Amino acid sequence: MKGKTKFKKTPIGEIPEDWEVVRLKDVIKEAKPGFASGKRDENGIIQLRMNNITTEGKVTLKEYLKVPVPSNIKDYLLKPGDVLFNNTNSVDLIGKTAIFRGECQFCTYSNHITRIRVDSSRVIPEWIMYYFMELWRVGYFRQICVRYVGQASVKKTDLLNMPLPLPPLPEQKKIAEILRTVDEVIEKTDEAIEKTERLKKGLMGRLLTKGIGHERFKKTELGEIPEEWRVVRLGDVASSFQYGLSTKLKDSGRYPVIKMDSILNGKVLPINLKYTDLDEITFRKYKLEKGDVLINRTNSYELVGRTGVFMLEGDYVFASYLIRLKPNLNVADPMFLTLYLIFAGDRLRQLATRAASQANINASNLKKFKIPLLPIEEQKQIAKILSTVDRKLELLRERREKLERVKRGLMKDLLTGKRRVMSTR
Repeated sequence: MKGKTKFKKTPIGEIPEDWEVVRLKDVIKEAKPGFASGKRDENGIIQLRMNNITTEGKVTLKEYLKVPVPSNIKDYLLKPGDVLFNNTNSVDLIGKTAIFRGECQFCTYSNHITRIRVDSSRVIPEWIMYYFMELWRVGYFRQICVRYVGQASVKKTDLLNMPLPLPPLPEQKKIAEILRTVDEVIEKTDEAIEKTERLKKGLMGRLLTKGIGHERFKKTELGEIPEEWRVVRLGDVASSFQYGLSTKLKDSGRYPVIKMDSILNGKVLPINLKYTDLDEITFRKYKLEKGDVLINRTNSYELVGRTGVFMLEGDYVFASYLIRLKPNLNVADPMFLTLYLIFAGDRLRQLATRAASQANINASNLKKFKIPLLPIEEQKQIAKILSTVDRKLELLRERREKLERVKRGLMKDLLTGKRRVMSTR
């Protein structure tokens, strides 16, 4: 009869007794913070910063800074296999970790990042990275950090003395291989999402300005559009530019309330809901109907104008920072109208008046907003084409979310030894 498996406690949970628990400093050669540089130099060297480390464990160079080359640059050059630990950030983001894999030929890093070089006879870089990612997920770095105004920091001594579960090297490598395989599938899914988003953007630019099958075009204040189209005001194709309900919202109640954060990718979704109790007259005044178009009228400038079409079943009302449009269905398809307002988002935001940290679009200005008017059947055709691409995006995003859940479960089980991948004999 087999005996019960014995466990040791660690910050991420209990681990098998046959694994070691060491301090980080016992299995690394170096933990070196980078250097501060307040200067910029386009002819200088790339310096990785907080925003160059993602929460998915990647180094990204979508945005980067170049700084003057310091005299002791050799001390700060990165090489493949270096573990980058984000030692200073907001409380929620502190502790982001990635492995540098040669994303740039000559790269250095700021003082908000600690470069960790491992003792390869004891530990692999991936083990450190995945373990730190799990520590970040369970909130460990929030507990040990020193907090300042707007930022927090993990001291080097606390980092070096951090307890680290340590399976044998072969088991570390096998666990890393499994998690890396999932990461690669997620990465391919991200690439498919980006490719499909580019396709959608290109299609929107073409279909919403040139239409389907047109050969003759005319110049207008909206740019070049088909000769058969007209330029009209939003108020000409929609009615009831209605502000939403101003009432106290609760975590439970009779009616779910749609807010700005319930609008995503052009659709109104049953997410981030609050609730309210209303009398019958008030409910009927603010009840959402299928085909209603909701526009976020008050928010930060970047978010004001966010638009979505309501197509949900059930009794919903909408909050005060939204405007409800009711398209005239004889001349305006709700989905087409939503897609066009998203496409024209930069121009729509120009209607906003700014005050402090917020911007506001009022109903009067919104009614005057110019849009193209095309035959209703062509609107529906365009909406159908773009909705097909949207559906593909939804499926890809759902796949990514599922993969992330799988990865989180695997990390929890593999990094604590609940699921063993090597024989314990």
